[in-house]
Amino acid sequence: MTDFLIGAIAMANLACGLFFLRFWRTTADRFFLLFAVSFFIESGNRVCLSFVDPASEHLPLFYLIRLAAFGLIFWAILDKNRARR
Repeated sequence: MTDFLIGAIAMANLACGLFFLRFWRTTADRFFLLFAVSFFIESGNRVCLSFVDPASEHLPLFYLIRLAAFGLIFWAILDKNRARR
């Protein structure tokens, strides 16, 4: 059951990444590109989680990858909201 849920989350992240990638292609806004990359990273992280033992899910590597994905989202939001000169 855990593998099924991890697969569903990975598929949802992949779909979100494709959704943002489509908006980036039409608007060429870096905000959408960073969101798409973030969701692709998170999807890859979930796929990697499905191949390891559930006990090793708490390894720092998986948290660092997740931190990088959320850091990209944070950076995209800050970049979008900073004042343009």
